[in-house]
Amino acid sequence: MTILDLFAGPGGWSHSLDVLGVRDVGLEWDEWACKTRAAAGQLTIRTDVALYPVRPFLGKTAGLIASPPCQAWSMAGKRLGLVDQPLVHQAVADLATGRDTRAQLLAACRDERSLLAAEPMRYLHALNTVGEPEWVAMEEVPDVLPLWRQYAAILRSWGFSVWYGILNAADFGVPQTRRRAILLASRVRTAQPPTPTHSQVAEPESLFGPGRARWVSMAEALGWGATDRPVPTVCAGGGPGGGPEPFPSGSRKTLSDARERGTWMPRPDGVVLQSRREGAGWAALHGTRENRAASAPAPTFTAEAHRWSWSLRSNNQANATVRSIEEPAGTLFFGHRANECTWVAEPAAAPTQDTEAPAVPEPIRITAREAGLLQTFPADYPWAGNKGQVFGQIGNAVPPLLAGHLLAPHLGVTLDPDDFTLAA
Repeated sequence: MTILDLFAGPGGWSHSLDVLGVRDVGLEWDEWACKTRAAAGQLTIRTDVALYPVRPFLGKTAGLIASPPCQAWSMAGKRLGLVDQPLVHQAVADLATGRDTRAQLLAACRDERSLLAAEPMRYLHALNTVGEPEWVAMEEVPDVLPLWRQYAAILRSWGFSVWYGILNAADFGVPQTRRRAILLASRVRTAQPPTPTHSQVAEPESLFGPGRARWVSMAEALGWGATDRPVPTVCAGGGPGGGPEPFPSGSRKTLSDARERGTWMPRPDGVVLQSRREGAGWAALHGTRENRAASAPAPTFTAEAHRWSWSLRSNNQANATVRSIEEPAGTLFFGHRANECTWVAEPAAAPTQDTEAPAVPEPIRITAREAGLLQTFPADYPWAGNKGQVFGQIGNAVPPLLAGHLLAPHLGVTLDPDDFTLAA
């Protein structure tokens, strides 16, 4: 039996299934996401989900996963999906009865991606004719919740138990307060959300429950200490395959400039939450840890290093979320210059009368490796493409640790969060 993963992306759901000892078949159109999946050893059909026939999966599908593209609905974009929402609801209602009105409805959509949120119903209707799938798991941005409500009503009429609602990834050990609309459905068990393992403030074990750990901070996920600094990535041609420099406007600085100012200090190399060998994919792109350590500038531990408190700014806009390194990140999203995430410094303490206010270090763009870790991908995950393509994949992916919490009950396995421990 197959687990079918629609809009599979770079493998957030798939990597989680790998950890849980199961494999899926992913349908994905983006070239670089498919190359990432191939490098990660994941089964993939490169295709347009809206055009691919359901027939090959009939009689073979145990579970269906769907994370339709969120750009039409996301707060990071123009949100024309909200304008198109009545058309998407109409498409879902029609597809649930076997009527395909997508062509007419698509012509009226303000954003052609809006209607992709209705595609899972085309697959579900066809699979339901043969009593499949056994379970369903879907994920999208919070504004899609009314659509999940419509899906839930239809699935219940077909005999599914269904739960839908908003979950915060930080409540499940992800170092990011990423809120998502989730739908879970099952023919064989009561659908319900997973039990949170973390909370903003740690909760001790009691007679009423097992207790919860404090939210995982960025510092913990990245293996940094409170005074560690981000490393400026200085290069001329972007990542593998080329691409733009990973710096916001005005922040490009050389390592020599930064060292002369006494404002740059490298992260401690090899500090991990739990050690895991670096895979061949990451080593091929970035060298081995030993090679990197040998070529890295010598650490500069000065009094200046302890004057700064580093935070992550989610984008360049005035209302951007800014979180201390001792907190989880805000929602990571990429794909536009205004959406660049940067490390920014603030004085750790106000200058006294006897000290001079130090010069503030320039913002430093988050690296793909760091962004992947904050999404709970392993440090050696084999991202394919240039920097823009890689950041786009990371921002659109489902955090594998969150996916594991959602999928484990359907698979009848126990999730061990330590299996998702990240090498930094």
